[in-house]
Amino acid sequence: MPQSAESRPARRLVLVVGKGRSGTSLLAGILGRLGFHVPQPEVKADRTNPRGFSEPRWVVRFHKRLLHARGVTAFDTRSGAWDQLAELANDGDVVGELSSWLEAQLAKAENLVVKDPRIVWFLPLWRRSADELELRTLFVTMMRHPAEVVASGRASYGTWQNDASRALSWLDVTLHAEHATRGARRAFVRYDDLLEDWAREVSRCGEMLDVPLLAGIDRARHPDVDGFVDPALRRSAVGWDGVRLPPALQTMSEEVWTQMSGLAEPAGDSQAARARLDASRRALQDLGTTGSRGLPLVVRIMLLVPPRLRARLPLPVVHAARRIVRRRARSG
Repeated sequence: MPQSAESRPARRLVLVVGKGRSGTSLLAGILGRLGFHVPQPEVKADRTNPRGFSEPRWVVRFHKRLLHARGVTAFDTRSGAWDQLAELANDGDVVGELSSWLEAQLAKAENLVVKDPRIVWFLPLWRRSADELELRTLFVTMMRHPAEVVASGRASYGTWQNDASRALSWLDVTLHAEHATRGARRAFVRYDDLLEDWAREVSRCGEMLDVPLLAGIDRARHPDVDGFVDPALRRSAVGWDGVRLPPALQTMSEEVWTQMSGLAEPAGDSQAARARLDASRRALQDLGTTGSRGLPLVVRIMLLVPPRLRARLPLPVVHAARRIVRRRARSG
């Protein structure tokens, strides 16, 4: 006889969100070693992340397919891109596909952690599927100083995308993730804090999210996590001197970092803090810039042409753009 919702053990889904190169893989890997299930198979480790990504391969492919079908990239900051993908939460077929996958994972474990830098584009979709499954959804946002994120992205993926484009993408993703997770159980973690004392930060998240499994972590009982968390991971500890940005963009990035960083403080996630972040989101729109600046011309062409019309583009343009996007997509 199937269990009722009241008698069924609590089922949790932790979504790790944040811009790529912000420590999302580190946090997901820690949670995976503390009793949360990282759905298998995972994306294989590579030189850009030698300790592994803790990303379910199915999720990455699912997100990439949805992005490609709608002509959006993970570093896209064009107006309307977020709204276009938010509509997927009303697509029964897409919701059903995700729900079916989640149900299969819940048959293996009651506590799931899912991480993919692209997931921030699909938060309404994930929340809709989780609600239909009566799955308790929790959010942890990883935060890292934008100068370090930009420098890390450049070091890992090259200079095909300029610093200004990466910084704009950081602003866009960071502000959107904060706004999209309001009203849900959530916690914010600074990358440096996690490296300094992972047990303290995870315990704090456990208390904020009401997850006893993560509260009161005894670090001495988890030497495997100690071995996984290597302070040397902070390879891109740079300031603004190592990043080339227009002054206005640098100033705004620093202001938003200060605002976001405050959310990790006790009682920091306040209405006043949210009001300041709302003002920053409006200011970002007023900049009148787009994240497609600084991208190769062929990629900008592909972004500007609706998917239904791309068949009319010269094949060399299409193939060149797709090669670049496939090769560099993880930088988003």
